[in-house]
Amino acid sequence: MGNEKIRYMMDYVTATVVTCIMEDQGLAADEAMKAFYNSQVFDRLCDIETGLYRESGGYVYDLYKIEVEHGCLVQLEI
Repeated sequence: MGNEKIRYMMDYVTATVVTCIMEDQGLAADEAMKAFYNSQVFDRLCDIETGLYRESGGYVYDLYKIEVEHGCLVQLEI
């Protein structure tokens, strides 16, 4: 897959997550972007090796919520 397509997918997931943060937490766009851009989940989303950019925005948002709730990104038991 080309880097341009990967970047587009990352941007799309980012926009979806930021929109969810705005809606769920009542934050302005700039505040929601700052919150997500400063998260571990965003760092992993931008790391091509993780493949997280292939996941849905909802899935990535769920990871973000886990990070916020626990103070870091953790894997929850099933």
